[in-house]
Amino acid sequence: MSKICVVFDRLRSEEKMLQKEAESLGYDTSMIDAKITQLNTESKKTDYDFGQVVLERCVSYFRGLHFTSCLEFLDIPVINKFSVATNCGNKMFMTLCLAKNKVPTPKTYFSFSKEGAEENLSKIGFPMVIKPVIGSWGRGVIPLKDKDTMDAVFEIRELTDGPHDRIYYLQEMINRPPRDIRVITVGEQAVGAMYRKSEGFKTNIALGADPELCEITNEIEDLAIKASKSVGGGILGVDMMEDKEKGLVVHEVNNTVEFKGLSRVAKRNIPKEMIEFAVNSVRK
Repeated sequence: MSKICVVFDRLRSEEKMLQKEAESLGYDTSMIDAKITQLNTESKKTDYDFGQVVLERCVSYFRGLHFTSCLEFLDIPVINKFSVATNCGNKMFMTLCLAKNKVPTPKTYFSFSKEGAEENLSKIGFPMVIKPVIGSWGRGVIPLKDKDTMDAVFEIRELTDGPHDRIYYLQEMINRPPRDIRVITVGEQAVGAMYRKSEGFKTNIALGADPELCEITNEIEDLAIKASKSVGGGILGVDMMEDKEKGLVVHEVNNTVEFKGLSRVAKRNIPKEMIEFAVNSVRK
């Protein structure tokens, strides 16, 4: 019998749902708080209760990424892999993976200084969207509608001057309905999808967008799976927009995807699909 471990740093509904589903399927389950776990270069997998496979569910991207690195050092299978977490956690890396694998995505521009970004925008024109390369829940995503907005945003970045503030990620503004689509992929299947509706610019559920069940068409599933494969696969959240001219475009792939809201209305049992995928991944 496989033993499953869920690693977390904040015990949310999603982690409790995974534990409940694993136990209902008959699997031994351990819940480990990353914040109070210590590892070292002489650690062995037998020192811990990680079981045969780990679902890494840390809210903190950096904590989860570094914890995943330790798990792989111990030769413990972890979902998602370090390479996948790295690709998804940085919007620039993720966008390059999508583009390289010919996944339709908004045209995106990269600059590595304020002056470079200003020159880029002088050629491209407004409006554009600036995003931090690291971040979630829509934080720091700002539409740049004119030079005054650009100057204000760039001034703040110069003042904070964090390492990621020096990377300027500029993306074209998509002409879309007031919503986007979140698709949860498990392996090579799309197991649930929802529209995230908002009258504002951002469509994050965490910021108050309204969820509505979305039918998974062949086009949506094919695009979601292609996007998943482009970053390395696993359990992911693929975000799409409906461009009025280009059709569906993928603007983000999320590593530690939230699913509490969608699981209430989805036709398939999302946490069950995740647990079974994890178990099957170590049986192969």
